[in-house]
Amino acid sequence: MQYYRSEPEKNRIVCLLCRHYCKMKEGQVGVCGVNKNEHGALKNLVYGHPSALNVDPIEKKPIYHMLPGTTALSFGTVGCNFKCPFCQNWQISQTANVNEKVYVSPERMVQLAIEHGSRSIAYTYNEPTIFYPYAKDVGVIAKERGLKNIFVSNGFETPEIIEDMKGWLDAANIDLKSWDDAYYKKVLKGGLEAVKDTLKRMVDAGIWVEVTTLLIEGENDSNEDLKAMSEFIAKELGRHVPWHLSAFHPDYKMTDHQWTGIDTLMRAKKIAEEAGLWYVYLGNVPVHGDTHCPDCGELLIDRTGYNVTVNNLKEGKCPKCGRAIEGIWK
Repeated sequence: MQYYRSEPEKNRIVCLLCRHYCKMKEGQVGVCGVNKNEHGALKNLVYGHPSALNVDPIEKKPIYHMLPGTTALSFGTVGCNFKCPFCQNWQISQTANVNEKVYVSPERMVQLAIEHGSRSIAYTYNEPTIFYPYAKDVGVIAKERGLKNIFVSNGFETPEIIEDMKGWLDAANIDLKSWDDAYYKKVLKGGLEAVKDTLKRMVDAGIWVEVTTLLIEGENDSNEDLKAMSEFIAKELGRHVPWHLSAFHPDYKMTDHQWTGIDTLMRAKKIAEEAGLWYVYLGNVPVHGDTHCPDCGELLIDRTGYNVTVNNLKEGKCPKCGRAIEGIWK
């Protein structure tokens, strides 16, 4: 697809990568700082220039219902289309300084994944939507070589991009950062309704979706908001969609804010389970993120930190009652 729309009568282009739909005249860059109108076409300034590249457990993304116990070659660039004050990767997300000395072609990126024994590639660390042209070129080759592709995203993709993802993206972990649209717009510089729409579109597109909420006490952890979020996931996305409730730790512009307590996480987990969600996990705390069968309660996967210590799944099914467990297991 073409990642922009020309408006020659207004002497500008419209970027189609995210829902800001930035309108750029010649030489201008978008909100993300890394997509530019160059000679009437969209130029992705970070194409081929990763700023972070690691081999991570897939559980760290976090993705719990796809290829447990395997690794994902994970990379990101600089730039972001949000301005979250609690960003844990702000050193790369909140800068537009591209390291042009580093170039990794899509073919080389896939080869690196294979060399390191990774079963998937994760587009992560900063917002992958803003380097979508690079991500897709990597992802299509990865798919041909038998690897899975994972987006770790704030959910601000355009409907055009989600449609384009259908052929190559296998899974996504999407942040649901708050249930307050005003907070989304004012503080994060995004929008709640857009993220909800993205989540629904991704599920409808057949992409395996998991949701993460970083719980910040006093910001997004009221019982009313947690209940509304839980019911949205259960009713609009499906009870099978895993929800990761992660503890906030002080970072970036919120170093004076307290850590999220385990009591807050447990309260949120209870609300989520009461709403009917089958798979609720806690993150950034030293507790087990175990997977149990929703029907009989059998322990299926035992996780300690990012390590899978037990995997009792038999061809994606509960060994005790035979229930098929939602996810991508091979």
